[in-house]
Amino acid sequence: MKHLYVVTHTQSTHHTEGLVGGWYDSGLTEFGLSQAASVGRRVRELIPEEAPAELYASDLRRAYQTAEAIARLLRAPIQTTADLREISYGDAEGKAQAWLDARFVHAPETGDRMDHRNGIPGAERKREFGQRIYRAMDRILASPCPHQIIVTHGFALTFVVAAWIKLPLDSAGHIGVASTSGGITHLFEDDVFHNRGIVSLDETSHLGRAETRLAP
Repeated sequence: MKHLYVVTHTQSTHHTEGLVGGWYDSGLTEFGLSQAASVGRRVRELIPEEAPAELYASDLRRAYQTAEAIARLLRAPIQTTADLREISYGDAEGKAQAWLDARFVHAPETGDRMDHRNGIPGAERKREFGQRIYRAMDRILASPCPHQIIVTHGFALTFVVAAWIKLPLDSAGHIGVASTSGGITHLFEDDVFHNRGIVSLDETSHLGRAETRLAP
């Protein structure tokens, strides 16, 4: 059996300052650090005490700091990879969200959504983003470890789930998975039929009433 727990990083400074995230390397706020501690406790509850576990994280600071709270309780090293980063917003990163909103070109309702260019120089196309998330998932899932934790970002969660259910990347143009800062998604594969399921999506009960919707 394999259990995969996907955590979206908790509140970071770019959330509270109204800045574009992407690859902008913001850290957690004090509230975000408190949320991360709650995430760590919940992950510890989900994984049996003696069970082996692996912990993976985006190399951006806000994801790594969230992973640290989990690592302290699991006593597991953090394996980082840039492939788990949020989608890049190119020249918009670190700028005011209003700057991006005024220039962003949305993908068409039909037609080319994976290779659409959003009007921001240096920004990733959805296909480029998905390719690296799928690549990260291939590496992570190749490990036989039965309990794995991934700490990543809001939009990245969509492609982690898509890769988990083996959705062809060309068919991922319309999928969108809602996420919350500090939410936990539990994915499971049985060892008989090897079916991959979604046990829970974006669980936030461990956060109580203190929830913050994710900006990318």
